[in-house]
Amino acid sequence: MSNLRKARMSILLRSAQIAEAPPIFLAPILACPFASSNHQSNFSTSTSSCARQRRDANPNRGVSALRRTGLRFPVGMSKVPLPEPVLDPERRKKVTVDEKHGLWGFFNKDRTSLSTPEENNNHGRPWAVEELRHKSWEDLHSLWWVCVKERNRLATEKHEHERLKAGYGALEASERDRAVRSTQRAIKHALTERWYAWEDARKIYERGEYRPSLEDSAEFEDEERPDAAMSGE
Repeated sequence: MSNLRKARMSILLRSAQIAEAPPIFLAPILACPFASSNHQSNFSTSTSSCARQRRDANPNRGVSALRRTGLRFPVGMSKVPLPEPVLDPERRKKVTVDEKHGLWGFFNKDRTSLSTPEENNNHGRPWAVEELRHKSWEDLHSLWWVCVKERNRLATEKHEHERLKAGYGALEASERDRAVRSTQRAIKHALTERWYAWEDARKIYERGEYRPSLEDSAEFEDEERPDAAMSGE
């Protein structure tokens, strides 16, 4: 009986040891030694009061001309005095601008930031295609860039209206812009007709259906010379 009891006791001890053993998937972790149980990590991200202050490489860090704030701590640029705004209008330097500067084209004739509704409403009708058919290439080219300049001015005033939230003049400006765009469409229409007429004439000449005579060439040259027409040649 004693041997039987000893066998039972050994079986119970082995089963107890197997039950207390960790799972097999924890074997890699158990193989590595843990660090000391007293290891602590700083949870707070704020630096301690005794920590060494790092040097900022940006000399303009924290500088604001609007808030008039300076650097957070002295750096190499601290010895250079910062410019101070001149609040007195009499002490300010007067900036001279060229009267013929190209940027004046973005403003009206009075060179103000905004035009009155009466000024924007004071415009004529757009050019018609029938009128532009009699214009030369130079006239159409000049008229096109006049329209571009006017649309740039209207776009500048529209941006200024939205920035200031003026609340007036939007209808008159849109009507003026619509008239300018209608003129530009008429210019494109007239130029497109001339291009098709030129292509048709070129194809007729290449097919040999028409050859200008010497008299036609002489008359064409006379029409091209305005001084000769005025002298009666």
